[in-house]
Amino acid sequence: MESIKADIAIIGAGSAGLVAASGAAQLGQRVVLFETGKMGGDCLNYGCVPSKSLIAAARAAESARVSSRLGLEMAPARADWPRVKAHVHGVIGTIAPIDSQERFEGLGVRVVRERARFADPRTIVSESVRVRARIMVIATGARAGAPPIPGLNEVPYLTNETIFDIETLPAHLLILGAGAIGLELGQAFRRLGSEVTLIEAGTLFAGKDEEAAHVLRAKLGAEGVTLLESSQVQRLDGAPGAIAALVESGGATTRIEGTHLLVAAGRKPNVEDLGLEAAGIAYDKRGVTTDAYLRATNRRVYALGDVASREQFTHAAGLHGSLFVRNALFKLSPGRADGAPIPRVIYTEPEYAAVGLSESEARELWRDKVRVLNVPMHDNDRAQTERDTEGFARIIVRTDGEILGAVIVGAHAGETIATVALAMANKLTIAAFTSSFVPAYPTRAEILKRAAGQFYTESLFSPRTKLLVRLLAHLP
Repeated sequence: MESIKADIAIIGAGSAGLVAASGAAQLGQRVVLFETGKMGGDCLNYGCVPSKSLIAAARAAESARVSSRLGLEMAPARADWPRVKAHVHGVIGTIAPIDSQERFEGLGVRVVRERARFADPRTIVSESVRVRARIMVIATGARAGAPPIPGLNEVPYLTNETIFDIETLPAHLLILGAGAIGLELGQAFRRLGSEVTLIEAGTLFAGKDEEAAHVLRAKLGAEGVTLLESSQVQRLDGAPGAIAALVESGGATTRIEGTHLLVAAGRKPNVEDLGLEAAGIAYDKRGVTTDAYLRATNRRVYALGDVASREQFTHAAGLHGSLFVRNALFKLSPGRADGAPIPRVIYTEPEYAAVGLSESEARELWRDKVRVLNVPMHDNDRAQTERDTEGFARIIVRTDGEILGAVIVGAHAGETIATVALAMANKLTIAAFTSSFVPAYPTRAEILKRAAGQFYTESLFSPRTKLLVRLLAHLP
């Protein structure tokens, strides 16, 4: 076995691990990177990239179906699944070189394509190498969880890791879980021609945003997606091409049959078989226990990305990788993982995007010192030009103007929420959206300025202000 001395050893070549490895190597550190699966991790190969590529194909198909609202007559689109699948994998292939082993070796990183684990608090081993490092990183990500449903392990089921490789378009796709993955893929496959049944044990958005849930329920229903909320799967049975779910809902039990089953009921951090106990690293079902600076209980170890008991988003993982480089290598001004507002986006149509606190969370903290600024997307001119007016924009602020959070539901909400996240990250108040902020007309971003204007409407047009204007009018 080869013995290596390194500055930094990283387990996992997903988004967080690659950002950390790239930054450290370019700063002259000796980096060893372990990866047993595909370079690029979940996001590139099984998550963000393939799902958004599929969504793009589905959106094009839906555009043809709804073209009449713009005065066009187009033949309904028909999905050619092999070509759609080729499109999805083509996008992955285009992006893959950025995350490739060759690129990272070119940066000076020693890439070891083997499973790795801790041998002791300072050593990581794989089949062929033993690395003693000054600093170590766990960036092993997460995977689809399998809920304890009788019969699940006896029927063929798909996860986000396998659904993009199926040979035929599902005739009837059953989906367990109406979170981001379930909603996105459910709508996409419906638009491509599959019958879709979404089964959710709780309620859409877990009751945290009923207005957003109402908009999305209506949209899914109009497109023919069957959404069963507050429904429990009692048992699964069947064989390839014929899977049945026994579902209890509202006191009644129904047998629902489909051709394919997708499990999208949560994710589990990859902490098994890493030798964490040998290294003195605490963990639980949420992942590795970390402090605000992403350090584990073994102070030589950092945990980044989905395994770090925090938000499970690719952009959060990228932030973690950058924070690691800053905190572990520069040390003068450490950055906190909880110091930046992290946007949360569900790429359905309409999109759901949120950042910061929800209205209920804000009221729980600040009670009567909270104001909610809400504008329907119907009042946005760009939305009207596109005949796409579903949704709203909501900004939650304190009475002193501090921005606490925002929710946007509508086309390109994930893009628009970035402006609010930028304002929050730089501690700007709501005044920034009414003074120097000039969005182009007509854009969806105008809705933010309109919402912000509500904050000042009462005082701006008050009797006192009107009196002041009359007095000023008499000045020379």
